[in-house]
Amino acid sequence: MCETVRNCRDLASIDADQSVTLHLGNQGRTMGFYQDHIVPHLISLAMRKETFAPYRRRTVSAASGRVLEIGIGSGLNLPFYSAAVGQVIGIDPSPRLLAMARRAGQGPAPEATFIEGSAEAIPVATGSIDTVVTTWTLCSIPDVAGALREMRRVLKPDGRLLFVEHGRAPEPGVRAWQERLTPLWRRIGGGCHLNRAIGDLIADAGFRVERLDTGYMRGPRPMTYMYEGIARPG
Repeated sequence: MCETVRNCRDLASIDADQSVTLHLGNQGRTMGFYQDHIVPHLISLAMRKETFAPYRRRTVSAASGRVLEIGIGSGLNLPFYSAAVGQVIGIDPSPRLLAMARRAGQGPAPEATFIEGSAEAIPVATGSIDTVVTTWTLCSIPDVAGALREMRRVLKPDGRLLFVEHGRAPEPGVRAWQERLTPLWRRIGGGCHLNRAIGDLIADAGFRVERLDTGYMRGPRPMTYMYEGIARPG
């Protein structure tokens, strides 16, 4: 309700275009607050589920040398790196998640450096990384093909991409639900897509997939079809 007659007159004098602009501006501020302040905490909480631990252990413990972790988030992978890792460089676009990762990196983990940035433009020299690690990250990168090309660029010729991701399921019925749900899921889940064909995306970016294991993790099928494997620059 308007507090004064003057305020009501001012609002009534706004034309239709201005009214739409005000509405969208408020919605944008609301979504911006949600994405910047709420989503990072929801992601960190959701990814702490114990069902993810075996995947993390298999994937992350295989890393060696100088490691680039794409979408390091709140640093949940850091305890799984072995003594074969000399340095972890973690990149993530969320400053709030990176603040959590820095706290996680103060424990008995490899030396870690954290970069606020995008996987689509990795600020790392070409051919300088032994292992790239991605865990449940490729689903949310806007230009995922460009990001994978960047990962291939920074890897040494004998380097490896270690990945565990969720994505497009093989059954038509499950895939139909993934297509239906993805537009809403992207808005509430930090840009997460349920319907990306992870194996094809990696191969199309110029990687040679050496191993690819697929199957459902426990949970709703549209969200839990897993791709786990190893790829090398082609």
